[in-house]
Order: sequence, then C-alpha cells, then structure tokens
Amino acid sequence: MWHSESVTRTTQEGRGSEGSPAKPSNVSPIRPATSRRPPEERYRNGGRRTAAEPLAAKWRPERSEDELAEPGRGKPPRKGVKGFAATYGWRVYALPVLVVVTALVVFNVARTPASSDPSGVDGLAAQNPVTTTSGPPAATENSAVPVDPKTGTAVLPQGDAFPQAGSGTWRLVAGSGQKVGGGSKLYHYAIAVEDGIDQAAYGGDDAFAKTVENILSDPRSWVGSGSISLQRVGPEFKKPDFIVSLTTPNTDHRPDMCGYQIQYEASCWNPNYNRVVINLARWIRGAMAFNGDIGLYREYAINHEVGHVFGNPHVGCGAEGGLAPVMMQQTFGVSDDYVWQLNQADPSNRTAVTKDGKVCRPNAWPNPQGTPGGQNGQ
Repeated sequence: MWHSESVTRTTQEGRGSEGSPAKPSNVSPIRPATSRRPPEERYRNGGRRTAAEPLAAKWRPERSEDELAEPGRGKPPRKGVKGFAATYGWRVYALPVLVVVTALVVFNVARTPASSDPSGVDGLAAQNPVTTTSGPPAATENSAVPVDPKTGTAVLPQGDAFPQAGSGTWRLVAGSGQKVGGGSKLYHYAIAVEDGIDQAAYGGDDAFAKTVENILSDPRSWVGSGSISLQRVGPEFKKPDFIVSLTTPNTDHRPDMCGYQIQYEASCWNPNYNRVVINLARWIRGAMAFNGDIGLYREYAINHEVGHVFGNPHVGCGAEGGLAPVMMQQTFGVSDDYVWQLNQADPSNRTAVTKDGKVCRPNAWPNPQGTPGGQNGQ
C-alpha cells in the first residue's frame, strides 16, 4: 500500500554557496534525506520509486524497515483467545450459534414421524369432504346423534359439502327399465339432473338414476300396493308422466319450483312441470329425524314426493310410537306438534297435520310390509 507518511521525496541537486549542495527545505528534520539510489537498486524489493520511474506492483509485498519501525504497524499477530477474536471478529460468536441451530434442526427432523399420506390427500379431504367416486354412491351414515323428535328437527344436518346452485336447467339421464308392479295404471317416469353440478358431489348421473329406479321398483314402494305399475324411460320417450329431478337448493327455492315459505331445505312435487324436485342438500345430508341414516332418508324422499304424483296429500302421525306414514313431512320431523308449528308459515299446509302431541318413528316406505294394501298410516 502506498503511504505518504513513510516515503520522503527524492531530493534534487541544486546550486549552493561555495559549490556545496543546498539543503532542501522539504527534508524531514527527523530522518535525513537520502540520495538517489543507483539504477541497479531501483527495482530491488522494498525500494522506493524515484521521480519519473514507473509504478511496479508486487506479487507479495514485503514490509520495509521503515514500516516495521513505525508504531502500530507490522506487529506480529497476537496469540490465544484474544488474538483469535481480534483476527476473526464477529465470526467467533456466530459460529457456535450456527452449530447449535443446525444441531436442533437435525434433532427435530429425526424425531418427526413419516407421514402416512405424503401426497397430502388427507389434508385436502378434511378441507373438501366431497367424494370423487364415480360408482354407485354408498349411503353416508353420519354418526347417530340422539335427537329430540319434538323440536328442532327441520335443521339441515352437518355432513358432506354440496353445490348450492346450478344452471336452472336439467338433462335427462340415459337408460330405461322394465315394468314393475301388477297395477292396471302404468306410469312412465324419467330421471334428470340439474346442469352445472359437479357429479362428484352425488356420485354421478348413473348412480343417482340407479338409486331412484331401485327404490321405485322395491315391493315396499308404491308398486307394492297392487294398484299401480311403474316403468323407467329414457330421453327418447317424449312425454313421461313425471320426471324425478335432482336439483340444487337455489333452484329448488324458486317460486315456480318448490318455493321457500318454510325456510328449511325440502323437496316437492311440481305438477305444473310434472317434475319431482329432489333437493340436493337433503339428498347429501338427509334429515335430523333419521339420525344419520342417509340411505333410509333417500328412500323416504323418493317415495314421499312420488306419492304426491299419485294424489296423496300430507298427513300426520298415525299412532304414538308407530312408524310414520310415508306422506308425513318427515324431512321436518316426526312430531305432529312440531310439524304443525312449521306449517303455519305455509298456507297450503296449515291444516295438513293436527296438533295432537303424537310422535312417530321415521319410515321410508308406503308399504313397509311388502304386501298389497300395506300402506302405513294412510
């Protein structure tokens, strides 16, 4: 490094009195001036540059005697802890901290158990419980929770997620079935699903259609009465007698569909469109009165609404503690007093049930015994 303090300018020869050289005025009084070095010493290691000489960079500069002589320069490094700290500064304190932090991280990683689900599917399923199966839906059995049948049973139970809205239009599901039942009156029905619904929410169109067909073909259903017959038809059949339609809650609530006078999720029969409207929220969650039995509730919902197609009105509990009539509004509850209370908000149903204190047990079938004429409570 170039130090202006340690280098004295080269003196110039000048004229003095009596032929002796004149004493330069810029010579340090402490250190005598030196004369120009011989040419052969100009580039000796540690030598000083004279005027007009080029700068020469040194690969490994060495300290001159002048540098070693000045205080605070050229001191040998101190030994021991203090010397180590003076040499490396803050690194002395950072290194131990880094070692400790690294050891803690390694220890925690070693203790963490391996995940049984490295893809994170379990975490995603907890946030989004909708099933993605494309096969027939297995009825979701929610944990049976004791429910007071006399009050509060119209509330939609907790359960799987469902789409709140669709497009408001329906598509017919392809497929047809055999005639079932021995009645003289034959009803043809089609099955439809509202457009704009993620099929993963309900297991797919075919699964829904198969479930409906199986319920209506069961001898405990309306065909077991001996007076009617049913047959499923596909989209090619131009004018079915009725269409069983899976429908989102928002479309269900429309005034031209089921309405929303009683402000709980429900299904309905709409004769203006010959459409049985099955509420998707109830299809997925069921009803409190059924204590988590989704399969039993779905059987009830189909039989109840199709019962309206055949002209059956709402009724109340037939006998205390007995099976509820399938035409009782079991989606809301199986207590006459509670259902009567809700019906006061719906002019068309205010007199459907008597406030008589009777409480029944949930029932899905109009003909639970599977024999002709076995309708319970009708």
